[in-house]
Amino acid sequence: MSWLDEIKWDEKGLVPVIAQDKDSGRVLMFAYANREAVALTAEKNTAHYWTRSRQKLWHKGEESGHFQKVSAIQFDCDGDVLIYQIEQVGGIACHTGRKSCFFRTLINNEWQITDEVIKDPAKIYGNSH
Repeated sequence: MSWLDEIKWDEKGLVPVIAQDKDSGRVLMFAYANREAVALTAEKNTAHYWTRSRQKLWHKGEESGHFQKVSAIQFDCDGDVLIYQIEQVGGIACHTGRKSCFFRTLINNEWQITDEVIKDPAKIYGNSH
């Protein structure tokens, strides 16, 4: 039995993955991964996911250059959620050009942007996003 068999995959063969900054502990991203993505992440120590919108394997940073170096992979007590402890290359995890995908905070019953854009997405991706 492989360590991958211990992960509880959903009906689509996916598992939720949280990308967390290994130094600050800040959650930078949430995505899904299939078995191949998790295996590649463990093998190459760089984050791989499954993109549900594009229905394909996704090596984080393949378009943007903002790779995620993985120092540890953890899973929860139920075995159905993973955390990638990462170093975010370039300091940008979000396709909007921000440090984290979680850049809106509920303040006084309104969503407010609490992280500014580090780099214009058009300069990262061209017009593809």
